[in-house]
Amino acid sequence: FLEDPSMATNWATISALDAVTASVQANADAIMSLEGVVSTNANDADAAWLILCGALVFFMQAGFAMLEAGIVHPKNMTNILFKNVCDASIAAICFWLVGYGFAYGDSEGGFIGKTNFGLDLIYNGVGEGGSDGWHGWFFQWAFTGACATIVAGSVAERTTISAYFIYSVVLSSFIYPVIVHWVWGSGWLSAWGALNGPIFSGNPATSNGFIDFAGSGVVHMVGGWCGLMGAIIVGPRIGRFDPDTGKVNVLYSGNSALQALGTFILWFGWYGFNCGSTLAMSGGMGNIAGKVAVNTTISAACATMTSVFLGYAIEGHWDISMGLNGALAGLVSITAPCPVVDPWMAFIIGFVGACILHAGHYLILMAKIDDPCDACVVHGFCGVWGCWAVGIFCTDTNIMYGGYPGGNDACGRAEQFGVQIVGTIVIIVWVVFTGGLLFLGISYTVGMRVSSDTEEVGMDASEHGFFDELDRNKAAPPTAAPTAPHQQAQVQMMPLQPQMVAYPQVQQQQYGQMAYAQPQYAQTMQYAQ
Repeated sequence: FLEDPSMATNWATISALDAVTASVQANADAIMSLEGVVSTNANDADAAWLILCGALVFFMQAGFAMLEAGIVHPKNMTNILFKNVCDASIAAICFWLVGYGFAYGDSEGGFIGKTNFGLDLIYNGVGEGGSDGWHGWFFQWAFTGACATIVAGSVAERTTISAYFIYSVVLSSFIYPVIVHWVWGSGWLSAWGALNGPIFSGNPATSNGFIDFAGSGVVHMVGGWCGLMGAIIVGPRIGRFDPDTGKVNVLYSGNSALQALGTFILWFGWYGFNCGSTLAMSGGMGNIAGKVAVNTTISAACATMTSVFLGYAIEGHWDISMGLNGALAGLVSITAPCPVVDPWMAFIIGFVGACILHAGHYLILMAKIDDPCDACVVHGFCGVWGCWAVGIFCTDTNIMYGGYPGGNDACGRAEQFGVQIVGTIVIIVWVVFTGGLLFLGISYTVGMRVSSDTEEVGMDASEHGFFDELDRNKAAPPTAAPTAPHQQAQVQMMPLQPQMVAYPQVQQQQYGQMAYAQPQYAQTMQYAQ
């Protein structure tokens, strides 16, 4: 170095380069570590999003329970609440054992899944960050429970509990999961990677497959049309239609407070239903969730007010029940197209949904079909409209913005409308066929309907032990007469004698406080002195 100073300079340069190289390598390692942290955090955020939205969808069970409890006669309120409680449990067990495998397992010819039964492919360390993880099952289970609950509203007040258990098991295990596989799994209708490519062309560059973002067809059509088959096979409630004139009788005017509470809970939960169907919050999916929330709100609001004014024009008074059902009709209608339409389109979709609600309400009454909750109209008919609205209003730009793969001009060429028509027809055929066989099988084996005596006296008394409690109170020894005035008043309010209550077209025996007739139908009440 002393003889050649340039060598010292070169050595210093080499040392500096080595230091820079080491620093670059350290920075690269740090960046890779940071990328891993960011990826993990993104996966955790997506999982948290699905768990939160799944909980909102599960909370919709409370909304269905309150809505249906406010529609059915009070003598059947406990029964309908009992069935709603069982929905979630039956759906969880069945969807865990077989339903999830049929829905999202490896496809067998594009028809049904064949793996992952009992979640045997999901365990610690596998599946994080994807829709096949723990949180994916949780979110999809909540949808399954909602589908089964829809049917309960259509066949309420006259269906046996054993029949209810059977159809809930079959619906949650097979009928519903098959449709999920077709549309959301890798089945033949799927827009998310169909086994043989998208329907019609098989080429993602030109076709999208069936678009149902959050379940107008998959959830609501399945529940609504299955409920329609159940209502047809089980028959109308006693006294609903006059056997001579065919006149429609109002058996109970309903509890508006419970109906309103149920509807608000459902509307609230629907943001988990629709927004959560992004299945993620990372990668810009938050923007899509925001658009979905806006369109969901506008459609529901428009349908509510349209239904309110239509009800006034038809009936001559403000009908809160139709207004509340209008909100649900708008929500069902926008569930399929919520990310692929603009707000002004959502407004029109909600308006048409309300019109379909009113037309369907009177149509099924003309056909002498008794659906106490209008579930087949709200979910079945409006579900069809929601799927069709995708093909009518979608734009190719909105399809790409909504996160769908491909990127083509299927909407502009009107091909997408044809896909939506085919998809809805196939879903209806599947549900009507399998649901019809199911309910007929139940009807001719264990029996679908309770006896006329049980129906008249109420399922709370006959199925849930209310008779036993009332009989015990009736047989209890008399107590000493109270002396305080306020105690005397309490004794006077305790019914002792059986009482007769006259219903339209029906004369029936009631016990104690189990009488819930409207004032214009009630006879004199007997009380202890």
